[in-house]
Amino acid sequence: MNHRRWKLLPNAPAGYLKQIGLTPLAAQLLYNRGIDGLAEAEAFLNKAEDLQNDPFLLPDMDRAVARVYQALLRGETIAVYGDFDADGICGTVLLIRGLSLLGGKAIPYIPHRVQEGYGLNVTALESLVREGVTLVITVDCGISDIPQVKQAQQKGLDIIITDHHSISHGLPPALAVINPKRTDSIYPFSQLAGVGVAFKLLQALYQILGKREMLDEMLDLVSVGTVADMVPLLGENRYLVVKGLRVLNRTRRVGLQEMLCAAGLGSKDVDSEAISWIIAPRLNAPGRLDHALAGYRLLVTDSAEEARQLAQELEETNAQRQRLTSELFVKAKEQLSAAGTDFPLLMVAGADYRRGVVGLVAGKLVEEFYRPSLVLEMGDEVSTGSARSISEFDIIAALAECRHMLLRFGGHPMAAGLALYNRDLPQFQQRLLEVASQRLAAADLCPTLAVEAEVPLSSINGGVLKFAEKLAPFGTGNPQPVFLSRGVRVLDRSIVGNGSQHLRLRLKQGGVVWRAIGFDMGHLLAEVAPEVDIVYKFSVDRWGGQEMVELSLLDFAPVR
Repeated sequence: MNHRRWKLLPNAPAGYLKQIGLTPLAAQLLYNRGIDGLAEAEAFLNKAEDLQNDPFLLPDMDRAVARVYQALLRGETIAVYGDFDADGICGTVLLIRGLSLLGGKAIPYIPHRVQEGYGLNVTALESLVREGVTLVITVDCGISDIPQVKQAQQKGLDIIITDHHSISHGLPPALAVINPKRTDSIYPFSQLAGVGVAFKLLQALYQILGKREMLDEMLDLVSVGTVADMVPLLGENRYLVVKGLRVLNRTRRVGLQEMLCAAGLGSKDVDSEAISWIIAPRLNAPGRLDHALAGYRLLVTDSAEEARQLAQELEETNAQRQRLTSELFVKAKEQLSAAGTDFPLLMVAGADYRRGVVGLVAGKLVEEFYRPSLVLEMGDEVSTGSARSISEFDIIAALAECRHMLLRFGGHPMAAGLALYNRDLPQFQQRLLEVASQRLAAADLCPTLAVEAEVPLSSINGGVLKFAEKLAPFGTGNPQPVFLSRGVRVLDRSIVGNGSQHLRLRLKQGGVVWRAIGFDMGHLLAEVAPEVDIVYKFSVDRWGGQEMVELSLLDFAPVR
């Protein structure tokens, strides 16, 4: 970990502070999250049900519900075609369970990442036709698969797309395309995860059948998929995750219970952080290195023995994924070092990069160099890879300018997947660099640390801590609050942890003493001055059955 540039977020206007009617610090934290006005603030803090929206406001929902209901009445075989990541897996389990509870015959299909690739593929659809499938519902995929949908319809399949990815190629000619990002959508919230869109389809179906309350037991899947896919935990997502976490903490899914046990979480409360760092990586790991069906089976099994075996399998696969990601990250840095990193955009390609982890490697490159980054696995003729970006650069818009060179692409402004012929790689890289040079010409490409408010360390009290807790669950769009305190005296400093990788400080200001821990900051011990400015968030140290609030140090600088 290295020092970053601190960016103090703009102060809330005086009128906003007066309207919200809370302490200036509390109002500032709400303002930072885009909370507009008192009513929205109350809904946000109370996690109120009015954060949820009518599913029938989504485009094509009427048509989709009518077709699914028809399939249920006729006893048709419905295939749920899900993506191979945690979001897609959770959405697939959700729809299979939801349709089965209504007496439907539903079967899952999750493609192999390497052998079949992302999204719908014709071979798989032909196989489903032979199995007697007449209706396919996608989860977290399909919005870019125009030719595949056309061919599926020619074979007698009806397709309902449920997806949340950006729409860059026009709409596929499916029976229904449910996506809150459609330009003709009047749905009030556009940032649902794939599992969230699938949930809205079920919600609409259950609503017309008068069984909406039966959906509550499935909200644990919605919370896991939503947090895992890193969509903003604001608006409706906040409501879904809050309700889902309640279900998750009393989940009857033996697979999740065994996964948490294998990961050493045990009976501790599961929050959004546990989903991000424990559940999501383990559900994603099989799809990255082999086949995502192991994650699906873990979520649906009723056998404690099978759950234990699968949880251990996912634990080992995740460890393998971590090792491979680290190895390829080192390789990517070496490759970039030879070519130079003084570019507005970074790209590496090679036969050794594994398709399942290229996105993770690209993400680590962004963290280290703060540049949009692409990592591609080169096959015999085609390269397939992932891109990760920074807030100043819309990677999907950039790829759209290169669409004539791409076989396919899709995703979000901050993350995308793509494929192209190897022969086009040099021209593609040159064009992307031109786009990045134009759009990032005025950008300061330096890693930044967003600071929500500057406060004296001595002013932190129980009221501040309790309000910060009310902002949870934390995640994308709603990060744990980060504060800046200046002129803090260092009473003691040391390095702790295996390999002495962490920095431990005891800090004092205005008669108040705090403990602080800087993870992976042990190498910065010599830079700790007698007085420092610190950037931090709050954390809870659980040790020996006791809990103590301390500062999680994110950065520091000597007082000048």
